[in-house]
Amino acid sequence: MNHSSDDNNNLTWHDFEKVDIRVGTIIQVEVFAEAKKPAYKLHVDFGILGIKKTSAQITVLYSTKELIGKQVVAVVNFPAKQIANIKSECLILGALGDNKEITLLSLDKGVENGLRIG
Repeated sequence: MNHSSDDNNNLTWHDFEKVDIRVGTIIQVEVFAEAKKPAYKLHVDFGILGIKKTSAQITVLYSTKELIGKQVVAVVNFPAKQIANIKSECLILGALGDNKEITLLSLDKGVENGLRIG
């Protein structure tokens, strides 16, 4: 049977429902000096899910100051992953540019932290 590569990458609705994507607000940012590539340590408030820590290689387009209070979209149900001296508890989503710069996904209106994307 001949399958195109597209057929092998198709998700079912059930697969998509397993990905828990939520809105959160960045409440704390610091330079991640221990990271191999330039990055920030972020603390993100996901409302009823609490505050989750992560790192993000978003230093090209964002300063620490402008990230405070910014709402972001993140996957919150990956297993925690150790990155240098931080345990990453979520994956913030963004668009990856040609030069590997990341533009964060954002909302056009503010919403309650912890709301699920679907």
